Amino acid sequence: MGLQQFEDRLERLVEGTLAKPFRSNLQPVEIGRRLTREMDLHRRVGVRGLIAPNSFSVTLAKADVDRFSNFLDALVRELAEAAREHARNEQYTFVGPIDVQILEGPRLRAGRFSVAAEVIEGPDGLAPAELVLPGGGRIHIEAAPIIIGRMPECAVALSDPNVSRRHAEVLRVNEAFMVRDLGSTNGTKVNGAPVREQYLQSGDNITVGSTTIVFEML
Repeated sequence: MGLQQFEDRLERLVEGTLAKPFRSNLQPVEIGRRLTREMDLHRRVGVRGLIAPNSFSVTLAKADVDRFSNFLDALVRELAEAAREHARNEQYTFVGPIDVQILEGPRLRAGRFSVAAEVIEGPDGLAPAELVLPGGGRIHIEAAPIIIGRMPECAVALSDPNVSRRHAEVLRVNEAFMVRDLGSTNGTKVNGAPVREQYLQSGDNITVGSTTIVFEML
């Protein structure tokens, strides 16, 4: 399911233009399959269940890097999302943020590639979590609180006129996560309900002004 969604999203993103030159060469979904296979091969048992690799180095032939040159950023995002979806389907956990790098292998022939997968802990050694922004961008939550507001220096800076200058913060409390309203004019909601502060569960929707941000445990 996840890999099919990965392929469909990437094809929609480039409006089918990527499919033609790759029809008889390396297909993006092949990389996704290899990446998820490496997750399965290198998973290990941890305190909270099965831990999967979260750091991936994808090495492609120069010719394939050149073919992907206009879509490398999109490919990296979609490979990372394929890893998240596979982890959800298999009930894997991560111990650090997902990182995907595309490298060039000068000795590789076109169509050949390799994927190296590692388990790399985040800087705090605790369960990783992210805020998923409306445009699809992601903010990793570390030790310092994530401030949401209209001020440019906020970690999540929004142009929404219904958002206060310093509207809310998302912070780590031991091994849990909390959202706290910072005295905003229009308030903060979690899954549609107004809150002053509330512990978060993966998948919760945080609404500030007219903007909704998703909290996601990795």
